[in-house]
Amino acid sequence: MGSLFRSQEMALCQVFLQSEAAYCCTAELGELGVAQFRDLNRDVNAFQRKFVNEIRRCDDIERILRFLEKQCQKEKVPILRLGENPLTPSPRELADLETTLEKLELEMKEFNTNYEALQRNNMDLLELKHVLRKAQTIFDTGEMGAIQDSASHAELMNSLTSRCGPVASGSPPREASISFMAGTILASKVQAFERLIWRISRGTILVRCSDIETLLQDPHTGEDVRKSIFFAFYQGEQLKSRVKKVCDAFRATVFPCPDQPQDIREMSIQIMTRIEDLKTLLGHTQQHRQQVLTASAKNVDSWTVKVRKIKAVYSLMNCFNIDTTQRCFIGEAWCPTQDLERIRMALLRGSEAAECSVPSFITPLKTNDTPPTYHKTNKFTSGFQAIVDTYGVATYREVNPAPFTVITFPFLFGVMFGDAGHGLVMTMMASVLLWKEKVISKQKDMGEIASTIFGGRYIIFLMGLFSIYTGLIYNDVFSRSLNIFGSRWSAQRSVYNLSEDAANNDTTFVFPTFQLDPTNTSSDYIYDNGPYPFGLDPAWQLATNKINFSNSYKMKMSVILGVIHMLFGICLSTFNHTYFKKKINLICEFVPQVIFLSCMFGYLVVLLFYKWIVFTADKSGCTPGLLIGLINMFLLKHQENPVNKDGTECTIYSFYPHQSTVETILVVVAVLCFPWMLFGKPLYNRWHTKRAHYSEVHNIDEATTTESSTDDGHAGDGFMDVMIYQGIHTIEFCLGVVSNTASYLRLWALSLAHTQLSEVIWSMALARGFAFNSILGVPVLFCIFSFWAIGSLCILILMEGMSAFLHALRLHWVEFQNKFYGGNGYPFEPFDLRQIHEGVMPESA
Repeated sequence: MGSLFRSQEMALCQVFLQSEAAYCCTAELGELGVAQFRDLNRDVNAFQRKFVNEIRRCDDIERILRFLEKQCQKEKVPILRLGENPLTPSPRELADLETTLEKLELEMKEFNTNYEALQRNNMDLLELKHVLRKAQTIFDTGEMGAIQDSASHAELMNSLTSRCGPVASGSPPREASISFMAGTILASKVQAFERLIWRISRGTILVRCSDIETLLQDPHTGEDVRKSIFFAFYQGEQLKSRVKKVCDAFRATVFPCPDQPQDIREMSIQIMTRIEDLKTLLGHTQQHRQQVLTASAKNVDSWTVKVRKIKAVYSLMNCFNIDTTQRCFIGEAWCPTQDLERIRMALLRGSEAAECSVPSFITPLKTNDTPPTYHKTNKFTSGFQAIVDTYGVATYREVNPAPFTVITFPFLFGVMFGDAGHGLVMTMMASVLLWKEKVISKQKDMGEIASTIFGGRYIIFLMGLFSIYTGLIYNDVFSRSLNIFGSRWSAQRSVYNLSEDAANNDTTFVFPTFQLDPTNTSSDYIYDNGPYPFGLDPAWQLATNKINFSNSYKMKMSVILGVIHMLFGICLSTFNHTYFKKKINLICEFVPQVIFLSCMFGYLVVLLFYKWIVFTADKSGCTPGLLIGLINMFLLKHQENPVNKDGTECTIYSFYPHQSTVETILVVVAVLCFPWMLFGKPLYNRWHTKRAHYSEVHNIDEATTTESSTDDGHAGDGFMDVMIYQGIHTIEFCLGVVSNTASYLRLWALSLAHTQLSEVIWSMALARGFAFNSILGVPVLFCIFSFWAIGSLCILILMEGMSAFLHALRLHWVEFQNKFYGGNGYPFEPFDLRQIHEGVMPESA
């Protein structure tokens, strides 16, 4: 069988690596990616292992690379992504790379420090320029003189008296000069700043604030901030000290501002010159910094992949044992047996690369441990294998449901989805993903939902194709039918004649319902010319009894598909029983399960086909009710057929010879299968255990008779354990046959729901748009078509598609796979350095 039918044969191997070639050999095995290593140092702390210092160096280098990547993103420098997977570098290259990156990090930090200092100086100069401009305005408009005149000697003396006590008598009042302090503050803090100045000075300090029109860039965060200019006018050193403390509390920037207009003009000219020089210096610094980042961006991705590979190699080498001579590393790994020769060649290449005279080698070990499960998949089968593995990873060498799921899963989805138009849209969407497959696969960080959809592109494509197929069988295209081969129903009376009867005021005329009945030859529509070549006849789309016909057809079809699907799952269990050499399971599980299912619902499927073949439309009045007949069969209740008025027998209950005898035999056989499944395997195991003990007693001396009797007691306990286990599984299977068969009716239910919902959206939207006969119908139809298209895409394709997908998933997990699939294994997770290039770290790392 192929590798997808069963998992690969695995072998536990011991790898011997010479200390000089250990790194190169491990790197070669990682590039090969076919070995899952075991940690032989689980009891050793991670910080006490041999290569912990090398891993720390790799962590430091990764930190530097993250710093460089952040700087590139900050400056919007595009990082060149790798197209090819670089090989794992040698330890010497790690030392060179570490030196290069440390110098680059130091250079970038110096650039950042100097550039931030220059930006801070530039911001201070810009703020000072605005402060000087505002000060010049104050002096030019005479506002400063007004402030001086308003501060009378009496007011100043009163304020001083309130602070310092009464003035000594006899001393004449002395006029105090008004000073000011200028600076900038965040615009959001202006109100709180003015309020606090007023409170600490009791209104004796005059504050004037104005916003700076242009936004300034904060050198620390790089964000734009809005600032305001303030001027605080005061008298005396005491108030100056208070203003200074308030400015420090609000982190306001205070600038030295001259108190003469001529000095302000001269200082403004100097500031403008310094700003121009600083802009030139900032431009050169930014240009040089951009060049360094551009050169680094070409190698950041490559450096990151190389460092992660080195780190992964050293992390794996920490899982190896070292012999007493410290010259050989010993590791254990699960490997596919067919890849052992490739592993030996990889070890040979690693020894040659390290120029080691003693070659490294690998040797298989004998073990009773359960190997991991490894299925070789490609981009087409990986999605279906993921569906199976989500339920549970297959037990080692167990039959894999994935190759059968490739067909059955999209087919059951199509049975529930069943619309050729919607299936065509789904197929076209998947075709776009397949067409752009190479471009999309190179993108990283697509997001969880986008990556899941892209990973299942082949599943979506097949689901769309099978939906088209089943939609053509249902003759359902956007809830409409296609008349490809011509209907087999012919009209006996034209609709125009009906209109003439209505126009002639024929009061006896009643518009007939369009109901298809092949037995009624007097109807306006009769059936002739044989069956429709493919799918349903388009005439059923207009019939009022369409739902009755389609429901009966789809319900019976669901039961048939369900029984075939479950019977196929039971038959697959024979491959497991034969491969694992469990013949007792074939006799006591497979055979009674097939007989039990066949006697119950296999018989029902046979009756369905028998009814379709034997009973024609002329006998529709005496067709048997299979559901009532199945219930009577298990109740052993057999009724006589009634007689028609013409004396013929109406086959409602019994419709073939010796039916009661056949059904009684089937019920008895089905009942006998229950104890067969329940007691067969436990009794065989008990007999086999006693036989083994009997042989052991005759091969040992009399002194071990007591031990033999003790073992027999354990055999009794084992019998009870097997009985309980077998009883649970027998009851689960017998009840599951009924519940699983009923569960397949979801194929009918979801198909009916999809069809009816599609018709509702058509009748509520597009059908009303076609009803317009005037010129206004064009824009109205355009708007209604948009609504119908969006509703069809969002509701019928996405939501209904997700619902059908989940139900198909349940039918495979619960109804199909539990008949033969254990799913008790664990996945094969090899040490694969190629995953690092794809953005996934190996497990050992």
